[in-house]
Amino acid sequence: MLELRPSCECCDKALPPSAADAMICSFECTFCADCVEQRLGGKCPNCGGNFASRPIRPAGKLANNPASAVRVFNPAGCTPANSA
Repeated sequence: MLELRPSCECCDKALPPSAADAMICSFECTFCADCVEQRLGGKCPNCGGNFASRPIRPAGKLANNPASAVRVFNPAGCTPANSA
């Protein structure tokens, strides 16, 4: 089951379970659409993979399957993979 991480790893923007602009890679690294497009060039800085829109978990399912509360914030690592 997806963790539904609560924030963007680059800018720390809140990304609640209903956020339509949350993007994830295959390892569930989580970023907002603005950072994916403007800062990362569509490539995950952690694994080098691409991004897809994170699915929205229906509100009725959150009670028994809550989203993660663990924030991952790493602005220093917020550069495209393989850049330099």
